[in-house]
Amino acid sequence: MLEVCSAPCHVGTMKSKTITSNVLLMGAAIIWGCAFVPQKIGMDSIGPFWFTAIRFTVGTILILPLLYFEKDTVKLTSKDWMKGVAVGVILFGGINLQQVALIYASVANTGFITGLYVALVPLLCLFAGQRHGAGLWVGVILAVIGLYLLSVHGALQVNPGDLLTLLSSLFWALQVIALSSFCHSLPPIKLAIIQSGTCLLMSLMLALVVEPISGQMVRDAYIPLLYGSVMSVAVGFTLQILAQRHIKAAHSAIILSTESVIAAVAAWAILGETLGAREILGCILILAGTLIAQFSGAQLSASPVPSTEGRQVT
Repeated sequence: MLEVCSAPCHVGTMKSKTITSNVLLMGAAIIWGCAFVPQKIGMDSIGPFWFTAIRFTVGTILILPLLYFEKDTVKLTSKDWMKGVAVGVILFGGINLQQVALIYASVANTGFITGLYVALVPLLCLFAGQRHGAGLWVGVILAVIGLYLLSVHGALQVNPGDLLTLLSSLFWALQVIALSSFCHSLPPIKLAIIQSGTCLLMSLMLALVVEPISGQMVRDAYIPLLYGSVMSVAVGFTLQILAQRHIKAAHSAIILSTESVIAAVAAWAILGETLGAREILGCILILAGTLIAQFSGAQLSASPVPSTEGRQVT
């Protein structure tokens, strides 16, 4: 009797994990969407590299106590460290390119071009031999159209900042894919610390070379830095790692695309930016694309990928 019930019980457990992961990833999207406002304000007082270095330093320190609750006590191998550092390098590229791009590009163009990773992730997965159903592609198309309506007003004029944003979008796509590949064989908290620690060290070295810093700059930007440290880094990126253990990369990208909707609502509520019929339609299309992708019948759960040492974290 136990053998007969084992398969349904396993399916039920997987569905429960997938639903929980969807909620966690949506939480990360909400956090990062709301971060748009403090990030924009913070850039008025401090340089992009120092902004990243400081918030990742504080964020990484806040994640460290969570190691006490980590069940996996297996010592990390050199390959494990290389995986975590690789994700951190990708994160460093994506987040700093985006920060610098905000200096030169309009917020509208930056929001739209960054969100294109929702299409880049499944396209890159195709090259890795991962197939997706029609429902996911319909969701991607709707999300991209929604991003355009939400973010772009008038002609989409390309400048150097837009090119930097496009490059950052590629890095964000690679970060989602890399986490999807590595998070099964690495303890999530350790992976979060290595990823964030790598990003902070690289950002700090760059900031020391190219940007000025003073105590007054930090004091002027302390509220944006506080949100960026606690919520965006410590909470947001940890939620992403926990969630992507049970969701495929392409579906993760679509869920995370709702970040643009949250950002638009936050900008409207806090900064008084316009949220008219066009923007609302864009939000609806992004949400519709997310729902279609989630309920299209495509398999949402990520297949566990054992490490080369035969270790798998569940």
